[in-house]
Amino acid sequence: MLPLTDQELYDLLGAAAARLGAAGVAVHWPRELARELTATAVVRPAPGTAADNFDFFKTEQLLEFRWQLALSGGDGNAAGEGGEGADGPGDIPLTEAEMDALAEAHRPIVRLRDQWVLVDPALVRKARKRDLGLLDPVDALTVALTGAAEVDGERVAAVPTGALARVRERLTGEPRPVPQPPALKATLRDYQLRGLAWLDRMTSLGLGGCLADDMGLGKTVTLIALHLHRARPEPTLVVCPTSLLGNWQREIERFAPGVPVRRFHGAGRGLDGIPDGAIVLTTYGTMRTSAAELAARDWDLVVADEAQHVKNPHAATAKALRTIPAAARVALTGTPVENNLSELWALLDWTTPGLLGPLKAFRARHARLAETGGSAESDEAVARLARLVRPFLLRRKKSDPGIAPELPPKTETDHPAPLTREQAALYQAVVRETLARIEAAAGIARRGLVMKLLMALKQICNHPAQYLKDGATRTSAGRSRSGKLELLDELLDTILAEDGSVLVFTQYVEMARLLESHLTARGVPNQLLHGGTPVAAREAMVDRFQAGEVPVFLLSLKAAGTGLNLTRASHVVHYDRWWNPAVEDQATDRAYRIGQTQPVQVHRLITEGTVEDRIAELLAAKQALADAVLGEGGETALTELSDAELSDLVTLRRAR
Repeated sequence: MLPLTDQELYDLLGAAAARLGAAGVAVHWPRELARELTATAVVRPAPGTAADNFDFFKTEQLLEFRWQLALSGGDGNAAGEGGEGADGPGDIPLTEAEMDALAEAHRPIVRLRDQWVLVDPALVRKARKRDLGLLDPVDALTVALTGAAEVDGERVAAVPTGALARVRERLTGEPRPVPQPPALKATLRDYQLRGLAWLDRMTSLGLGGCLADDMGLGKTVTLIALHLHRARPEPTLVVCPTSLLGNWQREIERFAPGVPVRRFHGAGRGLDGIPDGAIVLTTYGTMRTSAAELAARDWDLVVADEAQHVKNPHAATAKALRTIPAAARVALTGTPVENNLSELWALLDWTTPGLLGPLKAFRARHARLAETGGSAESDEAVARLARLVRPFLLRRKKSDPGIAPELPPKTETDHPAPLTREQAALYQAVVRETLARIEAAAGIARRGLVMKLLMALKQICNHPAQYLKDGATRTSAGRSRSGKLELLDELLDTILAEDGSVLVFTQYVEMARLLESHLTARGVPNQLLHGGTPVAAREAMVDRFQAGEVPVFLLSLKAAGTGLNLTRASHVVHYDRWWNPAVEDQATDRAYRIGQTQPVQVHRLITEGTVEDRIAELLAAKQALADAVLGEGGETALTELSDAELSDLVTLRRAR
């Protein structure tokens, strides 16, 4: 028998036990000493908060953030230092009095609940300073959903308790099933019913949300079902691009013929006499100029369709939309993130104001690290951000198992197009002259020159006539001036010989007009839709194409890349690249959507050896990141390349 002091006993049962075990010496101690303390950072509403106060983060009420110590069991055979972690099922939280007593302890072994407990000095310090301060509601919600918090510069596991824990369970669990509204003249698919249940949960809590399903998966009919399910006397306001007004009206009349629908658009518009339960349709432009009139009405839901139109929170349209109050807000978009995470912040801060905190703080806490990529720290930031936003954003893709098994296959092909001699000469001359000017410039002037260079090269790759603005698509000898246009002719000849229909997208209206003139001269029936096409003419064009009257539909990517239902097409041609995979996918989804019965072939025309070739490689990498995070993208990012990197990007290479 060897008597030990408290410190000797602490050393023996602590760090020394592991070393003795490694040397083959087993250390045993009485079962009453086989207990240890753990510490967990917890967040809880202040005493007196209502148990089901789900709007707590909309208030100014602060929440308590503190260490909670708990007594846990051991195995009686080995000892280790007390650690931090989430309370296990057998853990017994200490009372305030017990933590006070522990804080006053000056011995490594203390008596708690009639048992001797080995105490880590670090835990005693936490008992002495267990109040970590107060958290505002946004920070508390972040902790609840991500399960982590920063304490003294270190990220530790943290758990919500009480009402805050119930908030997390309600938001992260499966939503309560909602039956299909009897008045809906459609049969919702399983994933659409889940979307309806999710929207019902979010809007019934007054939180709002972003339904970010792929284009063509039926967001419109799901929203109409939500309107019918809520059955409120206050109307629903739908804000959408001008091109979608007719589509929304037709869909409502088709799926909910008993719902009054009104357009708030054009001359003589007004909000008087709107019946209960109506759906009011307006455009982003009209909403911006008539925001005060719209804000004076009581709305049940305000819906932003193609919500990427308000991804810039500082733009006048986004600011106007924020002034219109509603019981709940819903954003509909197939591309919640096109270029960077600030766009995601803008959407969710509109649907649920304050959710992600101020934009500057959001970028500092989450986005900046997540967007860097390529490190374990970045991956952790991505996962943490995903846990935070997942309850407020529902994202389904056509490729997800069981989402749209009836969709036919989609084939995507990159078609290399050679430059003509004229194109190559123009390309090299512009590169040589502009790179020399770029090397001598700096700052904003340099960035402007880079953008000008990229624009010029893309136009030359499309057609010399677009760059030179001379209007001639062929030489005087009748030869094609553009390898890309010659390739398009070959594709169209094959498609039309098989009685196919095709969408041809270009980001340039002037290029679309050149194509229109060229195809008309060749006797190929075609029609052109661009941003200046009136709403009624757009709808007539869609009807003609869907009826098979016009086999070639030329479309401006910006004006027609969203909202249109063009399932007659079995081919989609991207004549030039937008340099954003999400935007191109949206355009493709005009044809590849629910209702499509034919296999869809997507053709991307890429001039060999040019900047288009190199950008195609970059786009493939960006597409892989789109569902997690996207760094600063598009042409703007290319302005930051060094002179050598820029030269490597744009210099013409011989086709291999």
